[in-house]
Amino acid sequence: MGLRSLAADLLPTALQGGLWAGRASGLQPQPEVASFAALNEVLSYLPKGDLKLVREAFKFADAAHLGQFRASGEPYITHPIAVAGLCAGWRLDAQAIMAALMHDAMEDCSVTKPELIQRFGAPTAELVDGLTKLDKLQFSTREESQAESFRKMLLAMTRDVRVILVKLADRLHNMRTMAAMAPAKRGRIALETLDIYAPIAHRLGLNQVYRELQELSFAYLHPWRHAAVNKAVQRSRGWRRDIVERVEREVQAAFERSRLKVGISGREKTAYSIYRKMHEKHSSFAQVNDLFGFRVVVPEIVDCYTALGVLHQLYKPVPGRFKDYIAIPKANGYQSLHTTLVSPLGTAVEFQIRSQVMDAVAESGIAAHWMYKSKESTHDAQQLGAMWLKSLIDIQDETRDPAEFLEHVKIDLAPDSVYVFTPKSRILALPRGATPVDFAYAIHSDVGDHCVAAQVNGEAVALSTELRSGDVVEVTTSPAAKPNPAWLNFVSTGRARSKIRHFLKTLEQEESYLMGERMLTQALRAEGLVMPNTSGDDAPAELTWAALVRWADSRNRTELFTDIGTGRKIATIVAKRLARLLMEAGQRPDAITLSLGRFTASAEDGGHGLVLLDGSEGASVKYAHCCRPIPGDAVVGYLGRGEGLTVHTAECTVARKLGQRDSEHWMSVEWAEETVRPFETAISTVLRNGKGVLAQVAQAVAMAEADITHLDMGDNRADDVTTLRLVLNLRDRQQLADVLRRLRRSPPVIRVSRVKS
Repeated sequence: MGLRSLAADLLPTALQGGLWAGRASGLQPQPEVASFAALNEVLSYLPKGDLKLVREAFKFADAAHLGQFRASGEPYITHPIAVAGLCAGWRLDAQAIMAALMHDAMEDCSVTKPELIQRFGAPTAELVDGLTKLDKLQFSTREESQAESFRKMLLAMTRDVRVILVKLADRLHNMRTMAAMAPAKRGRIALETLDIYAPIAHRLGLNQVYRELQELSFAYLHPWRHAAVNKAVQRSRGWRRDIVERVEREVQAAFERSRLKVGISGREKTAYSIYRKMHEKHSSFAQVNDLFGFRVVVPEIVDCYTALGVLHQLYKPVPGRFKDYIAIPKANGYQSLHTTLVSPLGTAVEFQIRSQVMDAVAESGIAAHWMYKSKESTHDAQQLGAMWLKSLIDIQDETRDPAEFLEHVKIDLAPDSVYVFTPKSRILALPRGATPVDFAYAIHSDVGDHCVAAQVNGEAVALSTELRSGDVVEVTTSPAAKPNPAWLNFVSTGRARSKIRHFLKTLEQEESYLMGERMLTQALRAEGLVMPNTSGDDAPAELTWAALVRWADSRNRTELFTDIGTGRKIATIVAKRLARLLMEAGQRPDAITLSLGRFTASAEDGGHGLVLLDGSEGASVKYAHCCRPIPGDAVVGYLGRGEGLTVHTAECTVARKLGQRDSEHWMSVEWAEETVRPFETAISTVLRNGKGVLAQVAQAVAMAEADITHLDMGDNRADDVTTLRLVLNLRDRQQLADVLRRLRRSPPVIRVSRVKS
């Protein structure tokens, strides 16, 4: 089939050669299909095998809806047949037609998705499931910004454009047959259609559907206004008939003289477009002077500009009323030349000039706008539109490959965004790749800070789960919860990242403050003195603290303690200065305090004081990854400048090098008698490669009640002998010994040892 012949086929019959028919609405709606026999006739473009599948889907839907009736009293099956007929008018494939026939089966007839997959295949079942999800969405369209978010969300969540097309056909037929419904329900559906579905049809280039949905919505929302505008149009039509016929005659003659082949058709503005213009410009019906116009369809793009010249030679153009949508297409791919001319009787007449391909795309183009977004293309918009339409024809009529066809018509209105619902149906726009943690922080920083779990569409998911458009997200919070540093590895919004970092920084400062206060207290005990009062109600103590803060060049006491806790200042040096200030104020070292300080201090650490480790220290204490100490190991602490306290094993080579270079920053640390959490350590296992080896290693570790947190096989995994490195969560050295013993007994293990540095 040629491109031009298809373009002609896609045009409504009244626009292919006949003149304006004089309809009050200006619409030529696609006729409805009332029976399966009639549907079978319009599906003649499908191969016989597909027609058989469609027939099976009809029988299934007919049986599912048996005994159900519409509000009008008609059998319910007439609605799916009509929807399928509208989809056939767009030449959708068999899967889409089947989905149209069964689009209400899951919602109204208790048909399950597995049942549809078994009978009709996964692609068709996915389409029906997508339509069912759209039907379940409840939305208030009162706020324009929310309506726009909903439109974007709707398009983004349905990656398969056929779901949207079937939904538009469903909505169009419902709007055509809504007279039997209650007035309140009609108004709600009409408002939703006008705010949501009509703009989507326009966005996809389905202008005929767009205009009809607008007109029907206007008639249901404002019946008196619709009737008044229609009546005014009918009254004015009589005196316009003569001028319309005269303009049509003169234009035809002008094109014949220029030997340009054109198709001319008349059009009349819809009642809704007239009303909207009156409302926006605060004008009366008599002041709307472009109620009718003409469409000129020419063979090629260059003929558009030739036709424009012919018209401008015939009638004078109205200044400022010319628009070139060929050079700069609209967002939905629409292309035409628009010009308004002054008729022989002084009235304004609008002309739209376009090629046959442009006309086909303008009236029936499905998502043609995505082609114009290609940054790599060097073609102009007309060539792109022709390429899109021609590829659609070739794939649909020759290869019949649904996957390839969908790839050409697939859309994603907001490629960098996902649109998700709160449990109360509020819509949030998040970057693609967003997680429940991003969602929680988008709601409120307190919700994010105390988030502990999440549910997506009613199912529990990990906090790192990537959200998809249309998901309903619910987060669970706990007052005791706090942000996890690991969240920074997967959050995608700047708000979540900054909030987590701010919380952790604040938390680290608090913990460093407490650590610094503890270290200074212990260091001061070694001088035989006790810490001055920090409550602020002791005037002499406040004078001492003020002098110490000035000496340390800190802004306040909090900063001084934090600097000690993070290693920026040495506790023993500060303690000696504080001891001098206290003795100047009249205090003297106490023997009991001095002995207590010596008892808790080590002779080799310069009097820093002893820190007990139980795993609850927070961000102020880190356990070195080079040696991964666990309870039972001899350990030392390195107070890095601005890094807090880092714990190493006493035999760690990294720690020894640091000790030689920076001895004054070392302090004594010991394990508490009881710890509150497990600790990580690493082991290296050399084993014979073979089937089930990894399972045997994991089983040996599990028998010792240890957990594997990380596993690395390196690059020699195909060799006969391989080295496996494991990071384990352990209570202490005793549990580590149990793990090593069990691994040595495992048949594939040649040797196993702890990674000490």
